[in-house]
Amino acid sequence: MADIATYTLLDTVKFPEDIRKLSIAQLPQLSNELRQFIITQSANNAGHLGASLGTVEITVALHYVFDTPNDKLVWDVGHQAYAHKIITGRKENFSSNRKYKGISGFPKMTESVYDAFGTGHASTSISAVLGMATAARLAGNQSQQHIAVIGDGAMGGGMAFEAMNQAGGEQANMLVILNDNRIAIDENVGAMSQYLLKITSSKSYNRVKKGLWEFFNFSKLITQAFSRMGNALKGQIVSKSNLFQQLGFRYFGPADGHNVVKLVRLLSNLKELEGPKLLHIVTVKGKGLQKAEENQIAYHFPGSYDPETGEIIVPDEQNSPPKYQTVFGETILELVLLNEKVVGITPAMATGCSLTIMRDKFPNRVFDVGIAEQHAVTFAAGLAAEGYIPFCNIYSSFLQRGYDQIIHDVALQQLPVIFCIDRAGLVGEDGPTHHGAFDLAFLRTIPSLIIASPRNESELRNMLFTAYSERTKPFAIRYPRGKGVLTNWKTPMEKLEIGKSKILKKGKEIAVLSLGPLGNNVSTAIAILNKKGIAPTHVDIRFLKPLDKEMLDDISKTHHTIVTVEDGTAVGGLFSEVSEYIAENKLSIKIVHVALPDSFIEHGDVASLYKSVGFDVEGLIKIISSQY
Repeated sequence: MADIATYTLLDTVKFPEDIRKLSIAQLPQLSNELRQFIITQSANNAGHLGASLGTVEITVALHYVFDTPNDKLVWDVGHQAYAHKIITGRKENFSSNRKYKGISGFPKMTESVYDAFGTGHASTSISAVLGMATAARLAGNQSQQHIAVIGDGAMGGGMAFEAMNQAGGEQANMLVILNDNRIAIDENVGAMSQYLLKITSSKSYNRVKKGLWEFFNFSKLITQAFSRMGNALKGQIVSKSNLFQQLGFRYFGPADGHNVVKLVRLLSNLKELEGPKLLHIVTVKGKGLQKAEENQIAYHFPGSYDPETGEIIVPDEQNSPPKYQTVFGETILELVLLNEKVVGITPAMATGCSLTIMRDKFPNRVFDVGIAEQHAVTFAAGLAAEGYIPFCNIYSSFLQRGYDQIIHDVALQQLPVIFCIDRAGLVGEDGPTHHGAFDLAFLRTIPSLIIASPRNESELRNMLFTAYSERTKPFAIRYPRGKGVLTNWKTPMEKLEIGKSKILKKGKEIAVLSLGPLGNNVSTAIAILNKKGIAPTHVDIRFLKPLDKEMLDDISKTHHTIVTVEDGTAVGGLFSEVSEYIAENKLSIKIVHVALPDSFIEHGDVASLYKSVGFDVEGLIKIISSQY
């Protein structure tokens, strides 16, 4: 695709009020320029490309029709919001998108008044908008409009249904835009996706609906009449009862999500209708970039690519360590070959967590449950109760949603579910909504749960085998996003002694206890300190729970200081665990920590974030040497 040297209309737009000065006839050109701007800007600055390309027209139409930021617009997930950011005062800074100290890749309330609500996780928009609409009603503000744009598979999340159930029952004055692009990160799964497909593929319904809208030319009076008779019409043609209508919403659609002129007319008319309304639009994820349209999974987050051809630029990774995700995927494939009762579970992250490796060989042993973390946990519990061996792979920040289920449905019943907690620690550019900062703290309080974190790929492999072999208690293994440190990792699997740490280097005076991959930076730091005559002991703690108490007793007799190092929050994690043991047993030893501070860490590249919190080698050298 050829680059546009100048953006004739887009260059005149800084805020939505500038769009409202344009004629409706100019909006298609503005949409084309906006889409090209996203393609060009994102080519060398990796981001969530596909979903944002699909929402260009609805973004322009919404800001054209509604009085944002006075009217409240909430984007579900946040993957869809690049066009929104660009036309709400952030065009000049868009090159800093997701970079350290730059603008966030997701809507963020502190960044702009146009970001009515922060969204990084899925299925939250309808709840937030319902709260805002309720607040407006209580305050007597009858003129304010409230709009939720939900897509990228988020309508399949249970929270969306909970919100619609309340909104329909209360007849809240709000509009839900269902952006139906038929894909989340991976292809949509479940009955909801099939239901939407049934609506959009109904030839008789679409023929009648198209004729009615064109005949009546979208007049407000007829819109109201159609919405009333549409309940009966759609109920007969689409299905015996339209799901959204049964939840109390007036349903409109499906409409072409890339016809900005018709979207403006639709939204203008819907704006006049009271009560809960749902506009179902059909869009193409990756719209406008052929390669992105053809391979929507890869172009959800493609990394760097050629903005003209769309070809993804693949870095040379020969002889480089594998990703932890690849190690997980290949190891679980080996385990299912050992035992046919091994199953894999993911909430819509099969590609990201590499369960696709197992799914390609054993499609009936992998279950993508959609954006439904709570369900994933209890589903895994049910499988475990019947003797199966579930490896439930959920990103750390998303596992927070299943906390109640981990306690009540898994741990309380002593069911041996194996939690593979991906994206633990600082994940980088996705920022605070995605950092895996809290899993150590919130899991440690749960009785009977084993918690482990590997220092490298070989340890991850062995921990997966250990969890498979143990099968007496629930077992959690947390590991980071991205590459490890070993190339020769695929050695015969070994069962580790649960709760037993490993002394990597014996020293004196100070003992550094590291948990997880940060131990590699600690090893580098200690090697540098050794050259300066400083020789601390280094222990790979391996298991947060159960804690290696025998090792701590020995350390306290021969060292005067312990330094704990973990890529989780200092509140509640390894530092807390060791401190509590020292206090309870009146051990005479000082303890200091390297951990995430008690605050939310912003987005940015991992190297910059590590330096900011003291996880880099220089930071570790400073704190270790300061204890001598």
